[in-house]
Amino acid sequence: MLPRLHMENEVIEFDIGLGGGVGSSGREVDDDGVDIEHQADDEDMIDSPQNISGGGVFGSGSGEIYLPDGDLLDLEPYEGMEFESEEAAKAFYNSYARRVGFSTRVSSSRRSRRDGAIIQRQFVCAKEGFRNLNEKRTKDREIKRPRTITRVGCKASLSVKMQDSGKWVVSGFVREHNHELVPPDQVHCLRSHRQISGPAKTLIDTLQAAGLGPRRIMSALIKEYGGISKVGFTEVDCRNYMRNNRQKSLEGDIQLLLDYLKQMQAENDNFFYAVQSDEDQSVCNVFWADSRSRMNYTYFGDTVTFDTTYRSNRYRLPFAPFTGVNHHGQPILFGCAFMINESELSFVWLFKTWLVAMSGRPPVSVTTDHDAVIGSAIAQVFPETRHRICKWHIFKKCQEKLSQVFFKHPAFEADFHKCVNLTESVDEFESCWLALIHRYDLRDHEWLQTIYSARRHWVPVYLRDTFFAEMSITQRSDSMNSYFDGYINASTNLNQFFKLYEKALESRNEKEVKADYDTMNTSPVLKTPSPMEKQASEFYTRKLFIRFQEELVGTLTFMASKVDDDSEIITYQVAKYGEDHKSYYVKFNVPEMRATCSCQMFEFSGLLCRHVLAVFRVTNVLTLPPHFIRKRWTRNAKSSVTLEEHANSLYTNYLESHTVRYNTLRHEAFKYVDEGAKSLDVYDVAMSALQDAAKKVGLASKNEGRAVMVNGRSKDDLMRHRSSYNISTGRSHMTAGQSLSEEDMDRKIGELINELESANRKCELYRANLLSVLKEIEDHKLQLAIKVQNVKISMKDGI
Repeated sequence: MLPRLHMENEVIEFDIGLGGGVGSSGREVDDDGVDIEHQADDEDMIDSPQNISGGGVFGSGSGEIYLPDGDLLDLEPYEGMEFESEEAAKAFYNSYARRVGFSTRVSSSRRSRRDGAIIQRQFVCAKEGFRNLNEKRTKDREIKRPRTITRVGCKASLSVKMQDSGKWVVSGFVREHNHELVPPDQVHCLRSHRQISGPAKTLIDTLQAAGLGPRRIMSALIKEYGGISKVGFTEVDCRNYMRNNRQKSLEGDIQLLLDYLKQMQAENDNFFYAVQSDEDQSVCNVFWADSRSRMNYTYFGDTVTFDTTYRSNRYRLPFAPFTGVNHHGQPILFGCAFMINESELSFVWLFKTWLVAMSGRPPVSVTTDHDAVIGSAIAQVFPETRHRICKWHIFKKCQEKLSQVFFKHPAFEADFHKCVNLTESVDEFESCWLALIHRYDLRDHEWLQTIYSARRHWVPVYLRDTFFAEMSITQRSDSMNSYFDGYINASTNLNQFFKLYEKALESRNEKEVKADYDTMNTSPVLKTPSPMEKQASEFYTRKLFIRFQEELVGTLTFMASKVDDDSEIITYQVAKYGEDHKSYYVKFNVPEMRATCSCQMFEFSGLLCRHVLAVFRVTNVLTLPPHFIRKRWTRNAKSSVTLEEHANSLYTNYLESHTVRYNTLRHEAFKYVDEGAKSLDVYDVAMSALQDAAKKVGLASKNEGRAVMVNGRSKDDLMRHRSSYNISTGRSHMTAGQSLSEEDMDRKIGELINELESANRKCELYRANLLSVLKEIEDHKLQLAIKVQNVKISMKDGI
């Protein structure tokens, strides 16, 4: 629309850009009007650039006056200028402001006392007045992120009055500004000049439906219009428009979602859903979790990913699932949310609601996108949970924020990845980061400073001490891929969502059943004669065993050397042959059979690293100690029966106890050797003692099986306490003063020992049979589940 204004006898048409907020200013009073003031937020208009002036400067210091250039003077308003309407006056002043280089807003109005009609308006520069820090709105709430002060007391303004003829005339005009004016190539950043035209909205709608995000859409608009200044708005405006579009499209369809959730709950009492409403009782956010998701959390709820992929507009729907990792390393679902309102209070509500649905047990770790609002909500709801920012989202954002650096320095990307992924310690990372920043002259880069301040939440060296269920620190886990990839995309609407959602759940469930079947019915190829590899093949799921096997075979290229021994804990240096500069250190507690490695792979992934396994190899640890087998990675992860500690029967128990005895004796012997070799005299005493010990050990070996321990006592102990023993058992008819002959006592002890051994054999047989039955039951349950799933699939195919 091209409004018209009258200047004496001429009619001039001009382009308009309506805008402006509402503000407060001084006011005039006459007998015919009532003052009405419209308050505006101090932050209505963004700051103008402070380094370039759009016109001449008069005066000096704080009294400087900024005027438009001479070629703009013909476009200036003047007292007496007439307009057809108030809107035409507003449009003219805003158009004038765009050409000069400032933003406008409405300051004050006056209404008629007779009929209440507006008879006077004042339009001002957006920097008019000063921020009122004592306003009620700042007293009633805490401002967490204060905005930049933009008002500087500028006096530039245009006042118009309505005449009896119905036309509006300029009654006052102040031309001078007390701040710098904005050059033409930056005017589009000013609030009153940021308008999304009809054609631009159409193009945004089309590109949004195709799955493009705000950044790519703005690039297309800039190319289409021939420059950012000709687009007429910023990327923030584009993002807000897209978000509003998404919310408006959901308002009419949200009842479909609620009806679906009510139906699901009616069919299953364990189905959970909750709705958050705003002050107007409109639905803000929705959360739900089915019975399978809640049950999966009891098995695999140690680490959780909150997937907000929709924020990048990859999805049209504001859909955010909670996901985890099952015992096959596959993504599993812990619940879903529709986030229409993305305030901090909304995320706090969501996390609290999710926690209630998961029986109030918070996870060990949680992974999210890099977002201050989400981070604050997690800190409030999960104070003990380790929060990680998705490293791959950081890398993706890095390509956007540092595109110029990537283009100018092709080696930067490799150096950045090396600094983040390949550093082994905090000190090494800090040193590498500092060198990277200096090498590419990025010390003042704001975004890099931001992610560096958050480094403890995304750089691996700071996170390795916490479990995240990832098989490698440098490779991306399947859990970070969206659970619904391949099903829900940018073109999915709410009507299509339900079918695709259920299809995704069925597909994921089918893949888990298939992985269970492969684990239970196929045997992996063993690559070594190690009893540990055979043991692991019977415990772990197929995928996890293959990963463990890689580590076990990898030990063949490593050497472990003892570097420290403090009686109980031995420290080993583990490195590849000829690569001592890149060593790992393993601390091994021999009596407790516990080991920790400097790489912290077990803490991070739940699988032992090749460095610890190399130490086990040189110390003759033949099988995995039970505390190094995490149930969540085993084939019985979802079983309520604990079979891990017994699955290898008596042979494994024998190996384990033999290993403990061997390592304990050798550890003590090494200490004895160190002491005995200090001098010749000590050496002679040590050798004599060893010879005596050798004779005793040899004698004990010959008599093995005779000197049997019964309840911790030897045959001699039983003989010394035979009187009390006979009285307590009631087996002897003799009095306390009477005694058996030595021959009778030996015979009696022999009988008791035989009875005890027979009872032990029966117990072992019964235990083995029981374990076999329990294992068969678990196998049968799994086979039934597979059959049921196959029947369901065949029925659907038939339909």
